[in-house]
Order: sequence, then structure tokens, then C-alpha cells
Amino acid sequence: MRFLDLAATSAAVGATSGRRAKVELLAAALRSLDPAEVPAGAGYLAGELRQRQTGVGWAGLRDLPPPAAEPTLTVAGVDAAVDEIAAVHGPGSQARRRELLHRLFAAATADEQRLLVGLFRGELRQGAQAGLLADAVARAAEVPVTAVRRALLLAGDLRTVAVAALSGGAAALAGFGLQVGRPLAPMLAQSAPTVDEALTATGVPAVVDVKLDGIRIQVHRSGPDIAVFSRSLDDITARMPEVVAAVRALPARELVLDGEAIGLDATGRPLPFQQTSSRAARRTTPSTTGGTAVAPAVLAAAERTGETVLTPYFFDLLHLDGTDLIDRPGRERWAALAAAVDPTLLVGRIEVDGPAQAGAAFAAAIDAGQEGVVVKDPAAPYDAGRRGSAWVKVKPRHTLDLVVLAVEWGSGRRQGWLSNLHLGARDPRTGEFVMLGKTFKGLSDELLRWQTARFLDLAVERGDWVVRVRPEQVVEIAFDGVQTSSRYPGGMALRFARVVRYRDDKTAAEADTIDDVRAIHSGRVTG
Repeated sequence: MRFLDLAATSAAVGATSGRRAKVELLAAALRSLDPAEVPAGAGYLAGELRQRQTGVGWAGLRDLPPPAAEPTLTVAGVDAAVDEIAAVHGPGSQARRRELLHRLFAAATADEQRLLVGLFRGELRQGAQAGLLADAVARAAEVPVTAVRRALLLAGDLRTVAVAALSGGAAALAGFGLQVGRPLAPMLAQSAPTVDEALTATGVPAVVDVKLDGIRIQVHRSGPDIAVFSRSLDDITARMPEVVAAVRALPARELVLDGEAIGLDATGRPLPFQQTSSRAARRTTPSTTGGTAVAPAVLAAAERTGETVLTPYFFDLLHLDGTDLIDRPGRERWAALAAAVDPTLLVGRIEVDGPAQAGAAFAAAIDAGQEGVVVKDPAAPYDAGRRGSAWVKVKPRHTLDLVVLAVEWGSGRRQGWLSNLHLGARDPRTGEFVMLGKTFKGLSDELLRWQTARFLDLAVERGDWVVRVRPEQVVEIAFDGVQTSSRYPGGMALRFARVVRYRDDKTAAEADTIDDVRAIHSGRVTG
């Protein structure tokens, strides 16, 4: 397929507002790809390069050669060229990478160059999100969209699913199952301001889990092989020897566990998230959190490494010794979890039949220094990759994961540092971001130094007062409420916003939406 035709499809999708029309355009392009081009072509339509790391940064895309007059590139040719660029390493790599990049761009027409720039920068905004691509794959392959979506959840890769659907149809999609060693998108929780409202969403009886402010982990074990994956499905096994040791001590041969890893102080209270995430140089002694002791295997691993203890606490079991459990009710999964995992590795959990018990569990979690609770429907399956009403988190404050749109230079003590953040929520209809206000609260000197370097690297426009940045960095913001405001385009502003932490485990596409903000503004459950 000519790369120009794919670029034309991308431009047409971006100029089209209707979902059905977008799906038809994308499906037509998918049908036109040669089978060998589907992995790269499907990724291009989703705004992604097949190669996750190319070594090409923002600066490398300046001073590009003029566009070609005639199109000669194919989808396969572009993929091969990017492969060659991504493979460059060692002495002289910067010059060689620039040479290859310029060769590719010199062969591209103006329309093709626009698409390439968007792909390399990772900011191709054409309204073709993963949900639309799933619908388009289903249309192109003439298979049920539900089959595509389930395969996508289990495979975790749109390109793999597109290849299967277009080459093997529904039968190939049915072959996707939970594969031990291959991470799947985790089940997510809605938010509610109170446990009463959470119970309204889940119904009763319900289960209330302690919500730990740690690192979401998914642990896969197959015999002696153990892998730990982050919320964003990155392999972080090498960074978590305590987790590996704890799971290796369990009797089961095959497991897929969902949980959190968290650092504890000497009294058993959670360390600040920044210390957990950076594995600060503090050790803990056997202690308790949520009524459970730190597992001996965890402490033994920490003694060997000399690093901060990161204790895993598990709250779900997705696979056990050859049997997938994701479609089983929570009550069955959790019973299997309790039988397979040492009690010292389980998240604190209680079953409740009303607001009084749930409220007491919430208060106990907060008193223990935890982040809050997650109220769960025990009859619900594990809905991988979804944020439904079966799990509802409750924190003692409003928080949203927003995207930084610009940053202002500080003054006084903060002179020379980028300080005041411009915050935006994602508009799911347009893919753009709606500004909700600014904040410089909650920033330590360490964070100020870090964010100054980070946002200068993301800068697209540097002014004397404001630095505008690519909308990529997600930050968790706590606030006291949402008020009506004519100052910002969304008609709302956050009250007393302050930074909790930066979320490097989330992409901008996973940030909270303007609809979530409107729900808080109107007093409804969010998610």
C-alpha cells in the first residue's frame, strides 16, 4: 500500500466528526493493506510506530529536508526505514540516525511528512483512538466487534489483534486467551466521593478492600519463571526482587496475580508514594499493614539487595494452575486467591452489608495511613481493561489525573524554575485537552527541579513567562471541589488544586476526562 494513501486516510479521519464515517475510512484502509503491512499500518492508523523506541526526539525533527514532489514510499518501506533508524547504536549513532531520518523524509511528500512527524512525536491527533480502531478492525474483517475487543484486552496489542482478525477471522480471535507471561490490561475502578455512593453503584453485599498508595503490579508465574508488570504493562521484574521472592515462595506453579507493591516504614505505615516509586534507601522490619505482616521472603530479598522493602499485596487472582479465572465472579476468584497466597500478602478486605460497615472500613484504612478503599461487587467478573461500576474507589479527597498543557516561570524563591502548571482534562470526543486551572501548590524543591527539566524537554513554545509543552505528562491533582468559572473554556475550575504526584505510569490518553470533572461538579459518581 502506498504510504500516501494511508496519510490521506489519516487526514480524512482527522477532518471527519462522525464516528461511523471514521470507522468506514479506517476499515477501508485496513482492507487495502498487504498482510505483511498490517502490523505497521494498523499502528500508523492508531498514531503509533511499531517500534516503541526510535531514538528520534523533538530536536531531531527540526530542519527537515524539503518534501518530495512525487510519492514513492510504501507502508512496508516506511516500516523498514524506521526499523533501520531504531537499530542505530554506538559511536556516531546521532549522525547516522539523522542521516537515515533525513533520507526517509526526503523521499516523503508534504502530506507524508506531516504523518511521519506526528508518528515520531507520538502526537498524531486524528480522532482514531483504540476503540475506533477496534470497530474498524471488526468492520474490515467482518467479525463481531465484541470478539475484537475481548481479543484486544487479552492480547494487549492492537496490531496483533488486527493481524489475527484480518488473516483468520473470528476463529483466530477466539484463540486469544489469558497467556501466562503476557500482561493484560488491568481492571480499573470508578471514583465516588463517599462509601454510600460507592455502595449505590456496586450494590450490597459488597467487599471493601484497603486502597494502597503503591505501584500497581501484575505478577505472572510459570514454574520457575516469574515476571512483574506495571499498570502500563511494562516489564519491571528486575526492579522488584522482593516481589519475585514472595511469589516464588508460593506453592502454585502457575499464577497471574493483581495487586500493589508498597514501601512501609518501621511501624508498618505506608511510605509516601515518591519513596515507594524511587525505592528510597530505607529498610523496614517485620510489621503490619491492614492487619497483615510483611512476608519473610520479602524481607530476605530486601536484606540481599540492601534496598527499601517493596512489599506486594494482592487483591485478585486471574489464573491458577492452568485455569483462567477472569470470567468467574469475584467471590470465586478471591476464595481461590486466599487459598493460593500467604495471608501476609493479601490486601486487607472485609465484606459489608451496608454503609455503616463500609464507613468504618474506610475510616480504619485512613487511620492506618492508606489512600482509601475500593468497594467491589463480589458477583462481577474481572473486566480487564474496563472501568465499570463493579469496582468503585473512595478517597478522602477529590483527585484527578490531568495533563500539563503549559508551565509558567516562577518568581522569588522559585526564580529560574518552571513552577505554575496549566492543567487540562481530556475531551474524549475530540482528543484535545480542556484547561481547568493552574497550580503551583504541593511542589517540593526536588519536584521543581525535575519538572523544569522535564517540561523544557517537552517544550513547543518558550516564552519569557509561559512555556507551552506537548500534552504528554500526566499529574495527579487533589482539589476540594469544582466550581463554575467563565475564565476557562470548560466553564469550570478546580478549587484549591495541588499536586499529589506525577503519573509516569499513565499516558495522556488515559488521563481523566472533562466528563469526569462535570460529574464531580454536579455531585455524581465519576469514572
